[in-house]
Amino acid sequence: MTMHSHPYPHRLSNTVIGYLNLVTLLASIPIIGAGLWLAHGSAATCESALQAPLLAIGFIVLLVSLAGFIGACYHVTWALWLYLLAMLLLVVALLGITVFGMAVTAGGGGRQVPGRPYQEFRIRDYSAWLQKRAQVDRYWRPALACVVGSGACPRIAAWTPMDYLQHSLTPIQSGCCKPPTSCTYNQAGVPVEAQDEDCYRWNNAPGILCYQCDSCKAGVLEQVRRDWHNITILNVIVLVALIAIYSCGCCAFRNARRAEYPYGVNRMSKMNPRWDYFWSRWWNGQREQLY
Repeated sequence: MTMHSHPYPHRLSNTVIGYLNLVTLLASIPIIGAGLWLAHGSAATCESALQAPLLAIGFIVLLVSLAGFIGACYHVTWALWLYLLAMLLLVVALLGITVFGMAVTAGGGGRQVPGRPYQEFRIRDYSAWLQKRAQVDRYWRPALACVVGSGACPRIAAWTPMDYLQHSLTPIQSGCCKPPTSCTYNQAGVPVEAQDEDCYRWNNAPGILCYQCDSCKAGVLEQVRRDWHNITILNVIVLVALIAIYSCGCCAFRNARRAEYPYGVNRMSKMNPRWDYFWSRWWNGQREQLY
């Protein structure tokens, strides 16, 4: 007995791709919101390098999902073709960002201070790319302004020596708000000779502190490294989802093309292709309303 394929195989894949793109369309809204918050509403993260990619990814996902949703629901072949091309470019771009993020954040990490609950950081432990961004003035100046504006140091300005023994510090507080723990000062507040250069850069004035120290740059890089790791994990999850949606989109594109063929599933001629039939039915409806 001859088995016939289902006469409407396009409906399942088109419905699936339509719903998936509707979900990604809605998901792009918080992504864009997070990017705007990082750019304008957050002073504590100091991650200017993450704001633009996050906003770009959000808007690209929004446009790509919209094109895929329209193409799948209304069988618009050119929209599906544009959707698949943009989705492929997005997958490649995300893959490149993920690999790059893993490469530049491979090093770093803090070193536990003996007898203290916090860590200290050294700039030489980080990748050359991150070190270069911290050493170049046009990159470091906005980051430093962000650190000062975040209020991280005023929050621990009234700490006593006992507080430093009992409470942990953020990377920025550890590097920018105090001198390195190894520094030794005499009664006049002058550092003993042959110490870390940051010991000489430290100043107790609220506007100076250790903002020009290498340890401060290392603290900022550590914060960026941690957030890059979180972004990398998010990118991997998004990549898996985009590849799955891309596969469904390929099926929807193939079925949309098949629906426009002048023959049916069983190779029988059709009076009109699906796209022409849609427009002819719309035109006939308009004529009936007029007459």
